Amino acid sequence: MLKNFWYACEFSTDVTNKPKQIVMLNQRFVLYRNSQGQAIVLKDQCPHRGAALSLGWVEDNCIRCPYHGWKFQADGKCIDIPANTSETPIPKKARVESYPVQEKYGFVWLFYGDLPEAERPPIPPLPEFEDPTLHRSFLDFQVNTHYSRVLENSIDISHLPIVHANSFGAGFRENPRVEDYEIQDEGWGASATIAHKSYAKPKGLFKHFARQEKSDLKSKLTFYLPNITKVESNSGHIRIINFAIHFPVDNNTTISKRILFRSFFPYSWLDSIFLKYYTKIYAEDSLVSESQYPRVVPANLSDELHVASDALQLAYRKLHQKYVAKGWSLESDQRQSENLNGHSAVPSSTLLNV
Repeated sequence: MLKNFWYACEFSTDVTNKPKQIVMLNQRFVLYRNSQGQAIVLKDQCPHRGAALSLGWVEDNCIRCPYHGWKFQADGKCIDIPANTSETPIPKKARVESYPVQEKYGFVWLFYGDLPEAERPPIPPLPEFEDPTLHRSFLDFQVNTHYSRVLENSIDISHLPIVHANSFGAGFRENPRVEDYEIQDEGWGASATIAHKSYAKPKGLFKHFARQEKSDLKSKLTFYLPNITKVESNSGHIRIINFAIHFPVDNNTTISKRILFRSFFPYSWLDSIFLKYYTKIYAEDSLVSESQYPRVVPANLSDELHVASDALQLAYRKLHQKYVAKGWSLESDQRQSENLNGHSAVPSSTLLNV
């Protein structure tokens, strides 16, 4: 996991004036909106006795701790301690960490790191979000492995005829070979454009949209640090874009939050049908990703074997290691943030059910 990047932490529609906890980067954050509709993100831990602020409530655009009622502004500063007299000064250390926030592409993004604003990597471009010819829907699901494995799976082209033989990859089994391709720099990421030929209609939902048994498919696969992938596929009249945030909960858990664009049948009432089909495809991926060992992509390139079709994944590993070498890794911070008994941070809602 890396610091000094923008992390999409939740769908915008899921953030309201009711505090909401998210667990990301092995830490707990609280999200809420003020009366102007602006999203606020704070560390979900009161500095007094460590209670989860997400169990509290929003009052005057501030958040109250559920334990002793301490009141924190959006910048994290405590402005009221009910147990104290009004004349008692509030300690300077009575504050929680706050985070820079943006809303873009239907997500709330927080910046996690210590870079000044002018030096922060940008949120990657997604012009398709404003394209009126594309219909979009949203999906998220959990994968029980490290986000680096989930990310690499999303940009792995050679697994399609194997893992997805019973869904959209059926037409590629006759010729699974991947031609050599070039890696293009994308600024904080990289991409590859690959052409393949499908020799049969895909199985499942997409067979109804394939006009011919044989068709040419052009795909552009892109990754952006720290945890984003984008897969653009074009075949005849069909255009599909899959923009994915591989949300790192901890070393063993990833939540993949996706925007799925399509150029055909742009009707919301069909979304559930498409999402059901995509869920089947992602279940095929998850089964394999969760079996990979070690769970975290190895830091040493020689720890696993590589072939020509792995060029884009290798580009990801090399770029990731570039910023690890700059001191942007969070692995040591994660170990420090773990509980004394060795367990990772868990949601406060889980603690309530113990």
